[in-house]
Amino acid sequence: MKTLKIAIQKSGRLNEKSVEILKNCGLSFENYKSSLIATVANFPLEILFLRDDDIPEYVQDGIADLGIVGENVIVEAKAEVNYLQKLGFGKCTLKIAVQATSKIQNLEELNGKAIATSYPVILEKFLKEKGIDAAIRTISGSVEIGPGLGLSDAIFDIVSTGATLKSNGLMPFADVMSSEAVLIGNKSILDNPEVAELLQRIRSVLSAKSNKYVVLNVSKDNLQKVVDLLPGVKSPTVVPLFEPNWVAVHSVIAEADFWDKINSLKAAGAEGILVMPIEKIIT
Repeated sequence: MKTLKIAIQKSGRLNEKSVEILKNCGLSFENYKSSLIATVANFPLEILFLRDDDIPEYVQDGIADLGIVGENVIVEAKAEVNYLQKLGFGKCTLKIAVQATSKIQNLEELNGKAIATSYPVILEKFLKEKGIDAAIRTISGSVEIGPGLGLSDAIFDIVSTGATLKSNGLMPFADVMSSEAVLIGNKSILDNPEVAELLQRIRSVLSAKSNKYVVLNVSKDNLQKVVDLLPGVKSPTVVPLFEPNWVAVHSVIAEADFWDKINSLKAAGAEGILVMPIEKIIT
């Protein structure tokens, strides 16, 4: 049995959620904050804690079999890896931003301008696709100060809330790429049974997070209307209650549709609605 290696961010915005999802998969490991490598006690897996910029290349070269990293980092590294699963966290958008007082109104007006960024590969590709001839000035970190120092006319960077842009007198100008954390794999290990097992565990955790378990009471007169609103994983479970003509219905509701569904269920005659989190869904 091969011991797999998975690379995750040692520190930064993806570290905590990466550790969380691995632990929610039932993996037992300790002391990850004080070591570059942690061994999982109950699964053939070692966890490597690396700089996020290094993860795509480690996976591409087979030093790590798997990795959790932002899509933007993979694209910027031009790494040849397989995308196995989007993970639903670390979401952000890479945007071009200009000073709030800038007279630049459209993309064409970036011709001949300078743009500061830590992501020159992604930016160059975007500008080429749009037919824009702008100077790319690559700097490490704090790109938002570029326009204020006269280094550039605009910046290109990750934007999550926009608070950093605003505090530096900048405003979003153009969306270039959306990104989130993804599980990637080296192309040589995709048929590995341990990879398939870990991927199943991760998908079961993600599925559980995006759904709620619901139990409700309804009279048999209104049962069909309620069942029509609740497909469940396959179909709702209906259990007779002690009170005549009443049943309990057990089902699953997608988090995204939750409040609309609850209001519809109440309108259809559902009562005593209980909502519970789900730990895992294995299909």
